[in-house]
Amino acid sequence: MSNKRSNSFRQAILQGNRRLCSKALLEETGLSLSQRLIRHVAYETLPREIDRKWYYDSYTCCPPPWFMITITIVAFFLYNGVVLDRFVLQVTHPLYLKNALLYHPQLRAQAWRYLTYIFMHAGIEHLGLNVVLQLLVGVPLEMVHGAARISFVYVAGVVAGSLAVSVADMTAPVVGSSGGVYALVSAHLANIVMNWSGMKCQFKLLRMAVALICMSFEFGRAVWLRFHPSAYPPCPHPSFMAHLGGVMVGITLGVIILRNYEQRLQDQTLWWIFISIYVIFVLFAIFWNIFAYSLLDLKLPPPP
Repeated sequence: MSNKRSNSFRQAILQGNRRLCSKALLEETGLSLSQRLIRHVAYETLPREIDRKWYYDSYTCCPPPWFMITITIVAFFLYNGVVLDRFVLQVTHPLYLKNALLYHPQLRAQAWRYLTYIFMHAGIEHLGLNVVLQLLVGVPLEMVHGAARISFVYVAGVVAGSLAVSVADMTAPVVGSSGGVYALVSAHLANIVMNWSGMKCQFKLLRMAVALICMSFEFGRAVWLRFHPSAYPPCPHPSFMAHLGGVMVGITLGVIILRNYEQRLQDQTLWWIFISIYVIFVLFAIFWNIFAYSLLDLKLPPPP
């Protein structure tokens, strides 16, 4: 991230003569299909005309948005469909907890589970909604901000989600990529709200309403599922706290990243503040997992 523009460089562009076209991108005609796509992505994600022009002139599609596509297609469908011989593990099935991927409170010492739980989903509707949001929001964001920044927000949301479950819902497992998806979507929506007048995407109010309705529906379903009696009593339903962990990452670290297109994050004071808060939370959750479970008299579900 160190090769980004500094604040002084951006000010020089704002005040000096630029090689960028003086008229708005929307006024340009005779564009090819790929150029129209790049312009569309710029207006979907960036609030400043100068940044939109910079992105339009400098984007080369090299590398392509590989991270979100890889996570979505290869990780979800290839792994779940080929390795596990099933695309989704239903929570009503006895095999729901019998895999090495999802997070389980009895197996919290297996550190990889705090990340790999994103490869399992509680039903086809859970998988479907996460895939749609991940592709519609994650791919354009990665095209603009790059794989390093978007993967950081995504993975930070995933880890925060599983750690939030281990702290706030200690007896529940967790599955699904909602932590990472909610981090990206909440960061994008918050960025639109904070830069409402500058965002020129079409039907932004309607689209925000649809996104919020979809997220609320999926979150409400997760809450209902968590407290619904299990068909197999020793096996609890997954927690919904990962959604909230992802949202908190999105409206803090995610917003700072999306608001500072092509600028060095180390120049932003809020970046260091939110990074410090995130690190403190991770350390707190680690110590909580080491000591709290043995100190509190909890009835944990049996290991799968």
